[in-house]
Amino acid sequence: MKVILLEDVKKHGKKGEIINVKDGYGNYLINNKLAVLETKGSKKILDMQNEAAAQKAAIYLKECQELKNKIEKLTLNFKVKTGKDDQVFGSISTKQIVLELKKNGIDVDKRKINIETPINTLGTTKVEINLHKDVVCNLKVHLEK
Repeated sequence: MKVILLEDVKKHGKKGEIINVKDGYGNYLINNKLAVLETKGSKKILDMQNEAAAQKAAIYLKECQELKNKIEKLTLNFKVKTGKDDQVFGSISTKQIVLELKKNGIDVDKRKINIETPINTLGTTKVEINLHKDVVCNLKVHLEK
């Protein structure tokens, strides 16, 4: 029996795949709304859904590329308190970077910001932002007294 998976099924396949299973297991998948029987109509619907998903992915990738261009032109300036020998108190966090980006009209999730070493020295530091699995940009963060 050939079925089209509506959800990911462990050890059998991912959503949208067409798999060949035994009749009893196929009925189980269909009754639990994990799959539908493969027919001409269901195959056509699957193809349309895959095409729509590909178009959405292409649009999202284009938006990420545009956002990358905006971010790479930008330099965020932070005024920090310093002590003896220009030692910075604390460090700049991803939350602070996100708030500063929002002031510039850019909305980025803080989990996408990758800070390898703490930003706690005066001067300019580059911070990596993963906008998409294929789009990574560098943001300049400048600390001053």
